[in-house]
Amino acid sequence: MAAGGRGWFRALALGVSFLKCLLIPAYYSTDFEVHRNWLAITHSLPLSQWYYEATSEWTLDYPPFFAWFEYALSHIAKYFDPQMLVVENLNYASRATIFFQRLSVIFTDTLFIYAVHECCRCVNGKRAAKDILEKPTFILAVLLLWNFGLLIVDHIHFQYNGFLFGLMLLSVARLCQKRYLEGALLFAVLLHFKHIYMYVAPAYGIYLLRSYCFTANNADGSLKWRSFSFLHVTLLGLIVCLVSALSLGPFLVLGQLPQVISRLFPFKRGLCHAYWAPNFWALYNAMDKALTILGLKCNFLDGTKIPKASMTGGLVQEFQHTVLPSVTPLATLICTFIAILPSVFCLWFKPQGPRGFLQCLVLCALSSFMFGWHVHEKAILLAILPLSLLSIQRAKDAGIYLILATTGHFSLFPLLFTSPELPIKILLMLLFTVYSFSSLKSLFRREKPLLNWLETIYLIQLVPLEIFCEIIFPLTPWKWHFPFVPLLLTSVYCALGITYAWLKLYVSVLTERISVRQKAE
Repeated sequence: MAAGGRGWFRALALGVSFLKCLLIPAYYSTDFEVHRNWLAITHSLPLSQWYYEATSEWTLDYPPFFAWFEYALSHIAKYFDPQMLVVENLNYASRATIFFQRLSVIFTDTLFIYAVHECCRCVNGKRAAKDILEKPTFILAVLLLWNFGLLIVDHIHFQYNGFLFGLMLLSVARLCQKRYLEGALLFAVLLHFKHIYMYVAPAYGIYLLRSYCFTANNADGSLKWRSFSFLHVTLLGLIVCLVSALSLGPFLVLGQLPQVISRLFPFKRGLCHAYWAPNFWALYNAMDKALTILGLKCNFLDGTKIPKASMTGGLVQEFQHTVLPSVTPLATLICTFIAILPSVFCLWFKPQGPRGFLQCLVLCALSSFMFGWHVHEKAILLAILPLSLLSIQRAKDAGIYLILATTGHFSLFPLLFTSPELPIKILLMLLFTVYSFSSLKSLFRREKPLLNWLETIYLIQLVPLEIFCEIIFPLTPWKWHFPFVPLLLTSVYCALGITYAWLKLYVSVLTERISVRQKAE
């Protein structure tokens, strides 16, 4: 990024940091207590008890690097309020505790800010603009730094996604800069902070194999097999092994690796979260509900044998569908693998450099979101943030981004269900959405419209849906008999948009023609 451009980037970073500080008194979810408990566990107990401690229901279920991260934070937390570090102090939330945990998220976001800066440096200058507000780098910086979903999930709901996405975006930037070993190291470290990023590991693995382990292509773009570098493979293998040994080694020595794995992959939690993530399984569950109601009306089903509020009563245990076949963890794994496979093939057989890698990364993230086991709605950010990098490059990707970001961000609304946060989430969502549409429309004003009329109508319908869920429905008697209806409608309607964006991106990638220059690269 040019020296003259550093002023506006600092202004954006400081502005969003100030906003985060204003959100410190806001509502926080049970995730606040989750992380307070992890602070207490790692500070008060020896390493051998970290993954066995179960005083609280919020047991430690993140990889070891994140546990060590909590351990490091705990040594600062003791100067704010030592009582937050007592394992038995369940649901402890003094003012000092709230202040410390909120500040810890804001401070660790520094890594995210740096990663965004590095990503902006990777943007080419083909679309030069006199006005700084129309520069692709400026638009990208706003889309990432001021991302609505990240703001409400981390700084209201409460989580540490900012610095984790910082690690991911920094690894992406390093790969774009052809600093492959740095990118591989950062991603390996990220996996041992939060294992949800395993979903995009195929994109990293194939891209590194294709671009780093094989050092040359033929003139027609096919792989030159003789260019294989055993040294490069060895270096990548060493990075993975050393990071894994540093993370899991202590627990392997203690004989606790199976216990750690069981905490990281708790399959007994069930197919869906209490609030269905807007994916394929939400549509599947809704279809099962509709068929169940139809079956009862037509006397095809026995009402006494059907459990009440089976999937929408807030429970997250294993569940058996009534009409459609029940889904197992293995079935979701197979579906996810099949969904990811075409994008991986494209990355291998139709290489397009960093752009192809980003496309594959987004498709891997979306495919796992669509078909994964017990997916949280917050996981949609894993696709939205990297898609931001593609949205400033081509009008087609910008259109897909607008659909996915708008729908995915709207699906996060149920996370903030308290009245004081209602105007905050609506205002922040409107500001970010209006900016996204106006900036990308201005960037691609010489091309055809980013959205067609049907896509526009679909997105506009989110407004009456929100009015019904937040204002009309609570005033009706249905609120007491069918309390799950707003969540059901939000999940299913957003699932349609996210599924459409996923399919549209896949069609775009599969049908895209590769130029001669791209093949040579």
